[in-house]
Amino acid sequence: MLVGGRYPLSFFPAFFNTRCYSPEFAKLDVPILVHAFNDENDKVSVDLRRDAFCGKISVCNNLYQYGIPFTLTRLHTCDVESKEFETDLKDFAAVCRVVKGLRSARIGAIGARPAPFQTMRFSEKILQATGITVVPVDLSEIIGAAQRMSTDDPRVRQKVDEIYAYGKVAPSIPREKVILQAKLSLAVEDFMEENELDASAIQCWESIQLNYGCATCLTMSMMGERLMPSACEVDVTGAISMYALALASGNPPALLDWNNNFDYSRDMCVGTHCSNYPRGFMGQEVEIGNLDVLGKTLGPERCFGAVKGHVGPGDMTFFRISTDDGRGKIKAYLGEGEFTADPYGMDGGIAVCRVPRMNDLLRYITKYGFEHHVAMARGRWSAVLREAVETYLGWDLYVHEG
Repeated sequence: MLVGGRYPLSFFPAFFNTRCYSPEFAKLDVPILVHAFNDENDKVSVDLRRDAFCGKISVCNNLYQYGIPFTLTRLHTCDVESKEFETDLKDFAAVCRVVKGLRSARIGAIGARPAPFQTMRFSEKILQATGITVVPVDLSEIIGAAQRMSTDDPRVRQKVDEIYAYGKVAPSIPREKVILQAKLSLAVEDFMEENELDASAIQCWESIQLNYGCATCLTMSMMGERLMPSACEVDVTGAISMYALALASGNPPALLDWNNNFDYSRDMCVGTHCSNYPRGFMGQEVEIGNLDVLGKTLGPERCFGAVKGHVGPGDMTFFRISTDDGRGKIKAYLGEGEFTADPYGMDGGIAVCRVPRMNDLLRYITKYGFEHHVAMARGRWSAVLREAVETYLGWDLYVHEG
């Protein structure tokens, strides 16, 4: 058996004493992978025989009796040199990352949620019971830290260069706006580092535009590219959903609105945001410009920092957690689909999505009171997240399958 703690360990319990490890495993409270070797037909004599085929059943029986959760390999028995076991081991490592990461996650809540967005409400206490800590800060502290930075500070100059290298800055954007964005990025990053935070959720409108003069999207996108995801509208549970996908996949996740139907295709929809999508999530070159919707109401001169483009085609996994406060639980849904290359004439960050039985998924989301935000990442990671959430975290999970 492999035990996924801080230091992975290997154990090979004998069939004649399958209970010997169970009490010790119960104390560890870490993921466990149960593996059994193949028997070989020419090695079944008294001196050479193995009992792994049968012993695995008995070991799992004892783990079950002690209430110790465990993970199984795809095949009941397999060679450690096999491709199957290599895949099992990679998936188990991802499960360990998710479980360990979420049980000790520290999430920054930067600013207050926009008043109209009651959908972003959540319970800190329910999250803390899982080990997830929320660290709040008033947006004025971030703005003040950014305003105190000198334009001549080498860190500011370096961040400006990083922004120009990150994407195609629209020609109409003056350099002064890029400098303003660079200072904001450094202020947020300093807060994240000082408080040892893994992810964040930010008050992305309207205060930052009115009181500082730019958007937060680019700051959030660049942190997400480094696997420090950042959610819009102080959506803390959305940030946790993104962080789970980052831990599972190693890919930059994004937070999208389930926003529009796609023509009359019932298995397709359009996911959008202003946006703060990481460049790696977009899958192609991005344009950095002004917010479109808020630019109309607040003025484009206050709204630089939107990361725009069409998300490139490919497989994707979607995931969302929420605190069900009335029941005192964390609930979640999970599934897979794909991004398509279909054109769509909307501004911002656009992802045309295909999900089998999309209408059934939407019925579940609406019936059980989930938020309109969903976290997505490139690749297929639902098996990893399902194992982590169902087996080890114990959250209520709906898995959407085609």
